[in-house]
Amino acid sequence: MFKFQTLEVWNKSIEFVDLMIGVAEDLPQRYQYSFGDQLRRAGLSVSNNIAEGNGRKSKKESNNLYNVSKGSVYECVNILVVLNNRKLIDWKKFNREHIYFLAEEIAKMLSGLMRN
Repeated sequence: MFKFQTLEVWNKSIEFVDLMIGVAEDLPQRYQYSFGDQLRRAGLSVSNNIAEGNGRKSKKESNNLYNVSKGSVYECVNILVVLNNRKLIDWKKFNREHIYFLAEEIAKMLSGLMRN
């Protein structure tokens, strides 16, 4: 097991990316490439950058990657807002409150990692 796999924030980010992929896969076909692809990539960026940041030797390098990860969380939330405004998300399939809570929790945990 890699060290990053023991981080609570990384485990939450894996749950988050699974949710983002689910939302993306549920979009109408005409939005799969634009919104869907961007949502998948941004969601994956959250966990990827946590893993990569955890493997860096310097705190500065780690924090830079954690900051990118946090930005990707916000990017996902922004895409979800746009999709919601366009009525492209079936919230009966996805728990909006859980997704937003998880995003906020990950962002806060990343801020904590950057402080320590």
